[in-house]
Amino acid sequence: MSESVGSPRRPRLRESFTGRNAFILVAIGSAVGLGNIWRFPYITYENGGGAFLIPYLIALLTAGIPILLFDYAIGYKFRGSPPLAFKRLHPKAETIGWLQVGICFLIAIYYSAIIAWAAMYTWFSLTQAWGDDAEGFFFNEFLQYDAGGTEGTGISVDFVAQVGWPLIAVWAVLLVALATGVRRGITIVSMIGIPLLFLMFILLVGYSLTLEGAAEGLNALFTPDWGALTNGTVWIQAYGQIFFTLSVGFGIMITYASYLKRRSNTSGSGLVVGFTNSSFELLSAIGVFAALGMLAVAGGTAVDEVASSGLGLAFVAFPTIVSEAPASALIGVLFFGGLTLAGLTSQISIMEVVISAVKDKTGWSRVKTVALVGGLIAIISIVLIGGVSGVTILDVVDAFSNNIGIVGGALIAVVMVAWVFRRLDSLAAALNRFGSFKVGPIWKTLLGIVLPVVLSVLLVMDITDKITEGYGGFDTWVLVTFGWGSLAVVIVASVALSLIPWRGASAMHQEDPDQDEAGKETV
Repeated sequence: MSESVGSPRRPRLRESFTGRNAFILVAIGSAVGLGNIWRFPYITYENGGGAFLIPYLIALLTAGIPILLFDYAIGYKFRGSPPLAFKRLHPKAETIGWLQVGICFLIAIYYSAIIAWAAMYTWFSLTQAWGDDAEGFFFNEFLQYDAGGTEGTGISVDFVAQVGWPLIAVWAVLLVALATGVRRGITIVSMIGIPLLFLMFILLVGYSLTLEGAAEGLNALFTPDWGALTNGTVWIQAYGQIFFTLSVGFGIMITYASYLKRRSNTSGSGLVVGFTNSSFELLSAIGVFAALGMLAVAGGTAVDEVASSGLGLAFVAFPTIVSEAPASALIGVLFFGGLTLAGLTSQISIMEVVISAVKDKTGWSRVKTVALVGGLIAIISIVLIGGVSGVTILDVVDAFSNNIGIVGGALIAVVMVAWVFRRLDSLAAALNRFGSFKVGPIWKTLLGIVLPVVLSVLLVMDITDKITEGYGGFDTWVLVTFGWGSLAVVIVASVALSLIPWRGASAMHQEDPDQDEAGKETV
């Protein structure tokens, strides 16, 4: 399209979900990810057990739901990807949107690798390919991991076939789903994947509860330590878990809400997504700790000696559980298959932020944007994470993009919108127009005061820790290159991209965000 900015044109309508149910399933698919399965159970166990559920619920109500609705309101009212939505919110706010896109770009590079690993372990579960040494198999035989970044020998990107080829396959599935669009691709994947994911974990939990030692695991998880409630760190952990688990603060919910139909109940949808996500976390915790209890009893050890989080839980502890459990193939397929599905729906949402932003800015077709931008991310991912030092790069980029990038970007967005641009009233009006409940002074107070305080504490704690203690024992040059360096590139790129004019073919000039459904639009 070669039209100039000022020439008349017929408004081009934004893609949309088929209805509210489709949006809810897609939003749940984004929120329910790897962190629900491998992070929440351990965080709960380490921070007071059953008592942790109290600060967790308070954090959900005072931070999680409010910022979820904040993201919904921006996307729903201003009808665009983060850069476009923030640009429409205020002419000087576009950089905030590109910061969120940049963080999604970083996360997308490594997230697909974990999906590929989970898919391979679904297959490995049939034969227990890891043998008697799950840790040695995962790091040495499967990943062929070179920890050069911790030993000063450098980073290697030599291709590892059993990691790289599954990673290529995952990217092929992702790019096809993204290229087919919001209705035919993204929605269909979530409408099939999310019910299947919940079914698999219900079966996993039901089976885990029948294992010998399940009661010991659940007692370890849920026995409350009421003294933990007086520990400020426990409360910070609760707010941190809620913040990370809901996929808020880095553009996903803004992008998805921009695909809502005009007369949508955004506030009601936010409650459904928030409480469904937390319910799945609780379900995952029950299944995981019931299985860990079995492992502890079988090994004659305490639960705290086998409990772990992250990669250690997924690819070391759980394969060991599979080897010890009756009907081992079943429990392995349910766990790793569920991990694969949860990762796929979350990665699609992460990628959609980047695709939607570039598509809006350039006016390119969806297929062209997916091919060029999605293909670029896939190539970077395969080269960096498909090599023998992939775990080092993954670990460092994840630690900096999540704990600093997402939190920092969200803090900037909330403070600027609430205190500089002062747009909370208009966002509240957008939520209240068709919402099933009204937001008002309490919501604005939580966003304008509580959230900035919580996010600032999380951010300062993490930055201070990384500056003084480093991270993971990695060499300083690795942290500077893949950690601080990647964040610096995102910041510079965000400013540069915001300076590029929105041309006539871009989404900025194709749709009026305030056009009422009763007008020209038919969705």
